[in-house]
Amino acid sequence: MVSAAYSYLGSSALDDGLTLQTSGGPAAHPRFFTGFLTDPGAAATGLLAVAEVARTRYFRPLPPASLDPVVTAGSDRLRFESFSGCCGVYARMDVLPAGLDGDIVAHGTTNVDVNLPLQRALTRVGRADPMHVAVGPDDLTVTTFDGELVERKVPLPSRWLRGFAEAQVLTARFDPRAEIGVAEARILLNRLPATDKSVLWAVPAGRSLRFTSRPTPGAVCLPGAGRLAALKPFLRYATRLAVYGPAVAAGSGPVASTWELSMPSLRLSLTLSPEPYRGFSGEGAVLDSLASDEAADDADLISALLSWDPTIDVDALATASGLDARRVRDALTQLGTSGRVGYDVAEAGYFHRTLPYSADVVERMNPRLAGARALVAAGAVTPGPEVSVVLSGTETYHVRDATSCTCPWWAKHRGDRGPCKHALAVRMVLAGETADQDAVEATA
Repeated sequence: MVSAAYSYLGSSALDDGLTLQTSGGPAAHPRFFTGFLTDPGAAATGLLAVAEVARTRYFRPLPPASLDPVVTAGSDRLRFESFSGCCGVYARMDVLPAGLDGDIVAHGTTNVDVNLPLQRALTRVGRADPMHVAVGPDDLTVTTFDGELVERKVPLPSRWLRGFAEAQVLTARFDPRAEIGVAEARILLNRLPATDKSVLWAVPAGRSLRFTSRPTPGAVCLPGAGRLAALKPFLRYATRLAVYGPAVAAGSGPVASTWELSMPSLRLSLTLSPEPYRGFSGEGAVLDSLASDEAADDADLISALLSWDPTIDVDALATASGLDARRVRDALTQLGTSGRVGYDVAEAGYFHRTLPYSADVVERMNPRLAGARALVAAGAVTPGPEVSVVLSGTETYHVRDATSCTCPWWAKHRGDRGPCKHALAVRMVLAGETADQDAVEATA
């Protein structure tokens, strides 16, 4: 558990306009956007959905969490993001260029205060109600305050931070799987049980989707249908439902998926972890990239080339950096561990985000990576052509092809949640040996 101190000049409010108080970012209380939203009712509903996810624990419900959504201002849009308290649901609302009638005056990322009075006010915003938005106080407003700061420490679970990186890596492997109209989407979502925690599979069927209990090629996993509840209020504004996920085959295990309602000016999406009891933070999708010294060095280069464009072009970064596309993606994964990069499935591209956490801090929050580094440092790995031997404590484990292992972790998860620390240590040692051999050959 880590704590982040959020300091607000006042409370967010909806009076003549919507003022979202901010904390952090490139300045103490940055102002990113001021202007009108062209679809105020939809924007209010979407922001409420993102805030609702932030305060909800879907698995083993507990009292509401107090986590403020993150807002990122790019060159032409605003993105509001949050994770659920259990870290199993990632919510995002994108306010697209068509949804903004105003100026983005600064680029950056900050936390916004969506307090209870604001939530109540947002529920009263109708389709045609004009709504002016200032993300952060403007200079004049700041000078009118008495100087009183509202400060509160928000417990920010380390798994919530790790979730940003894991979700980015997982969604980058998604493809569009289905798209249906809003009428069919309304019927589909309203039929789903509100508390269902089973794993279903959605299969395209005519103009809609049907659910089965077994995966088939082309199906999309729906793990815990009750976790889609936050989408339902947005149905009255959306024009379509799009579903994204990785390729699956008969017999595949549960996987993550993204369910997105959209209209020309806004997109609201929920990404679900592979099973209701699993948070994104434990998926292990980032471990290989974090373990690579090459990726860490590349991340410094890519970081210097990032811009606030709506999406990050991997090919353009590869050309500018002189790296191949694989190394660019590994570098983006490294940057994702500190919250600097996200992935937009609708546009199949990365986007720039900046959170106040360094990659080394987040790396220490991955116990398997820390364990693997300790094994390597202790000389506990004896690599072999097919089977490597790892001495861990008083136990000896055998790792085949740097993948499967004889440890209890592998027996339980079979690679579905990333490598165990023993396989990861073997990969690190083998990567080091290969690098040394390359250096010898280069100087021969």
